[in-house]
Amino acid sequence: MIDSHCHMDSEQFDSDRDAVIERALAAGVDTMVAIGTGNGPPDLEAGIRLADRHPCFYATAGVHPHDASKATPETFLRLRELLGHPRVIAVGEIGLDYHYDFSPREVQREVFVMQMRIASEAEKPIVIHTREAWADTLALIGEHWRGAGIMHCFSGGPKEARQALELGFYLSFGGIVTFPKAVDVQAAARMAPADRILVETDAPYLAPVPQRGKRNEPALVIETARKLAELRGVTLAEIEQATTQNFRRLCLR
Repeated sequence: MIDSHCHMDSEQFDSDRDAVIERALAAGVDTMVAIGTGNGPPDLEAGIRLADRHPCFYATAGVHPHDASKATPETFLRLRELLGHPRVIAVGEIGLDYHYDFSPREVQREVFVMQMRIASEAEKPIVIHTREAWADTLALIGEHWRGAGIMHCFSGGPKEARQALELGFYLSFGGIVTFPKAVDVQAAARMAPADRILVETDAPYLAPVPQRGKRNEPALVIETARKLAELRGVTLAEIEQATTQNFRRLCLR
């Protein structure tokens, strides 16, 4: 199984990072994607450091919308360079976050568009973070992006799922899909095409039931996959196979 999105550079793993990785491998999670946004520019290599050290990791590189105001022309030059690293498979996570507004919205939009252009030049998929900014996110993607990508930690319903799918995106389901009240996300999980779904943890955040409220870690992606299987009326093995094949087709081509 593949955890398509985790933040294993987080300080929450400083005391036992190697043990967490070993637990993931023991659980059958043999591939993890270390998201490389870290604490923002000038450092874009949080994911790469893990991928260089552990062969079970791939990495992304990018500027999170929270950190958009930290971006400079040098940031984008460095991003272009890092996309040539053999373990970097995508640009992300990028997008818009209007919940916290840690960076001004106009700056978020400018940095988002710039990173889509860079990803297009490098022929890399993009990993989207969107929070309370769905309409603007889709509008910018529709205007500036022609390619595939991942809707990270998808939290919409069937309507949003169809919109994302029509734009060429894969839906990555995390721990939210296991929450009892997440009925819209669960409905989207039921209707999404089998060849367009992924699973993730977003570790250390959003641990799935039955570990909800605790620190999340890649080994727990199995719980999300198990819920997906239940919702879709298939076996866990079928979810494992589909999400692994989908990830490889999108990111390792």
